Amino acid sequence: MSTIAIVDYGMGNLRSVAKAFAHVAPDQRVLITSDASEIESAERVVLPGQAAMPESMAALEASGLRAVLDRVSRDRPFFGVCLGLQMLFESTEEGDVAALGYLRGRNVRFARGLTDAEGRVLKVPHMGWNPIRIAPAMRGHPCWAGVPDESAFYFAHSYYAQPADASVIAGSVDYPDPICVAVARDNVFAVQFHPEKSADAGLRVLRNFTTWNGTFHVSN
Repeated sequence: MSTIAIVDYGMGNLRSVAKAFAHVAPDQRVLITSDASEIESAERVVLPGQAAMPESMAALEASGLRAVLDRVSRDRPFFGVCLGLQMLFESTEEGDVAALGYLRGRNVRFARGLTDAEGRVLKVPHMGWNPIRIAPAMRGHPCWAGVPDESAFYFAHSYYAQPADASVIAGSVDYPDPICVAVARDNVFAVQFHPEKSADAGLRVLRNFTTWNGTFHVSN
């Protein structure tokens, strides 16, 4: 039986993520763990997050798990959820702290006074359901298998990632301009939305991750 390790560094909504993974992968062991050896030995690793970046990075450093994350993020299927996507980048405007730096780019706060095409005020935090446009080059990614373009997912965030390399963008949402809400590179796939709260489409993404071997070649 293979293991999906959900990294417990003292922050994030771990139970609901674990429950969703257990639902879509009953044949796999779903483990919430702060044990570096258990994370190291797992076939798949999930980095959740649902708090402020400064506190989350401080908690991660205090947990002693930074080194094992640096290793497993390079050699097996690795999935980031919500703040777990933002943590993959280099920095953030939220407290001006350094993040993990696995991907080039930074996280920025939504600007004040955003409005949609009809002039309606867009709220910050961005909360609720929005349809995602899957990046054309990423439509063949195994984690998107069976997920129709423009499927709606549930969001709750005030900051979003701005990748320095647009080729890692796997999905975007208009708020009101396009923002990155999913990224993919090599064995890493991460989403800004909450798949565990996103009904069938979200569960499909999670199920896809549980069978993904961690390889993907971008189509031209």
